[in-house]
Amino acid sequence: MKKFSIIAAVVLAAIMGSCTNGTPKADLKNDVDTLSYAFGMAQTQGLKEYLTMRMDVDTTYIDEFINGLNEAANAGDNKKKAAYYAGLQIGQQISQQMIKGINYEIFGDDSTRTISLKNFMAGFVSGTTGKNGLMTVEEASQTAQTMIQSVKAKVMEEKYGDWKKQCEEYMANIAKKEGIKELGDGVYYEVITEGKGAIPSDTSRVSVNYEGKLLNDTIFDSSYKRNEPAKFRCNQVIPGWTKALTNMPVGSTWMVYIPQEQAYGDRDTGKISPFSCLIFKIELLGIE
Repeated sequence: MKKFSIIAAVVLAAIMGSCTNGTPKADLKNDVDTLSYAFGMAQTQGLKEYLTMRMDVDTTYIDEFINGLNEAANAGDNKKKAAYYAGLQIGQQISQQMIKGINYEIFGDDSTRTISLKNFMAGFVSGTTGKNGLMTVEEASQTAQTMIQSVKAKVMEEKYGDWKKQCEEYMANIAKKEGIKELGDGVYYEVITEGKGAIPSDTSRVSVNYEGKLLNDTIFDSSYKRNEPAKFRCNQVIPGWTKALTNMPVGSTWMVYIPQEQAYGDRDTGKISPFSCLIFKIELLGIE
């Protein structure tokens, strides 16, 4: 999970600090006046895009932005007001960026679900003030990193539970099929052609042709369609592939059946839904 950045807030504060008192009309009586106006105008380059794209400000309410801008700029060295305005800026970033980003990370495109803003703010305030914390900041970081995976897994289970069940049933039936052999950890294979060459180690760089399919026969990747063998080290692929390649003599062609635990698990890769078992035709051409 990405850490919060206050760079945007600092940039905006710098812009605010350069503005003049109130909303006066320009009165350029001398070089300093002209320079002051030019500085103010120059600081707004890209500001509208920044407000709309980065801060989600609706320019229909630009007058409200100007009111806040003037109030903050005129605060001068008033540290109490400066702290309040900084809180407003960071609070907006929490609302418009952080919460949305975390929700997308956990719940994907499901806009009906969200983390608890109340508890998020309780943790944020405790971490900022150093008071009434239920855990240290370091513990919180570790907890967030650990729990986001378990929460995401539960969310994916709810969404793709039926698909997961279908894949599990398919793998259970494959295990009973005649001619099927087991490699361990639920990975199975069927020999199409038995090669007589060397068997790669997990650090070997190999050249292979392959075609990958889902349970519903959708082909999600194929080196045959690209007319170019794939080349990589055996330990640079999903675990099910590594297990197959490190038991496969050069010259072999196998059908390999990989359960989701040895593939992409609860991850959504776009073409491959969470909990997908994968079916590969793998042709080991050589070891480089």
